[in-house]
Amino acid sequence: MSPHLSHLDRPTSAWVNFSYVSFAASVLLVGGGIFALPLDWWIRAYFAMGVAMLVQSAFTLSKTIRDLHETNRMINRIEEARTEKLLGAERG
Repeated sequence: MSPHLSHLDRPTSAWVNFSYVSFAASVLLVGGGIFALPLDWWIRAYFAMGVAMLVQSAFTLSKTIRDLHETNRMINRIEEARTEKLLGAERG
């Protein structure tokens, strides 16, 4: 197996913590901003529902993009193994 395929790109713990903190801060700030709007409760609830749907769709899109990337990595790994097998059969 080549070193290219055995290397795992893992984020650092600092990056993971930063991601959690920034997500929590953005949700709190947007929620506070919606709560502080000088509008009727049903308009604020509509905005909050829209933000909740936006966050949910962002998670879904992120997971879909990650799944596509993982699938492409697996396909590339299979193709590389086939190529190595063919080259090994020609040499031996």
